[in-house]
Amino acid sequence: MAGDKRKVQEINAGSMADIAFLLLIFFLVATTMNTDTGLTRVLPPMPDPNQKQEDVKVKERNLLLVFVSKGNNIMAGGQQMDIHQLKDKAKEFILNPMEDENLPEKEVKEFELPDGSKWNYPVSLGVISLQTDRGTSYETYIMVQNELTRAFNEVRNEVAMRKFGVKFEDLNEDQRNILTKAVPLKISEAEPRNVGGKK
Repeated sequence: MAGDKRKVQEINAGSMADIAFLLLIFFLVATTMNTDTGLTRVLPPMPDPNQKQEDVKVKERNLLLVFVSKGNNIMAGGQQMDIHQLKDKAKEFILNPMEDENLPEKEVKEFELPDGSKWNYPVSLGVISLQTDRGTSYETYIMVQNELTRAFNEVRNEVAMRKFGVKFEDLNEDQRNILTKAVPLKISEAEPRNVGGKK
């Protein structure tokens, strides 16, 4: 019986690798990856440090103040409104179609088109100023930003259709640059205030 040795069975390494692989796949599928959401903005170039900075005075008629309170209530141009009304209010402000003296002034600028011809367009001097309360929810803030951006995008689309016969996104790069100057995205954002108190 001393010569009778039992063989120790080997563990199948192939099946252990399969199990490890399945666990890896399970954790990759079962876990969620947090993705950051945000806004895409092209910021103006940095000012020349050697150049004296002047305070820019904006006439009251050229400023649309949009305020979002702690309770996520929206006020634009002194009127409380629903988020879905904000885009139309901003479009009316940008375009000033009736030349209302309470809405922004326009300055006719000349643009050189890619074919060499000239195009005169009345550029709005309006600026939309967004002010939020520190208690404003991030979701409401993003929705307000989206509505304001949508207003500018719709105006750009309308102008592109009238001038070039295609939507803004279908323009070539030169045409898009011209239209971006003709309908500039002018949204000024102030530091959030603590109007509603602590949340």
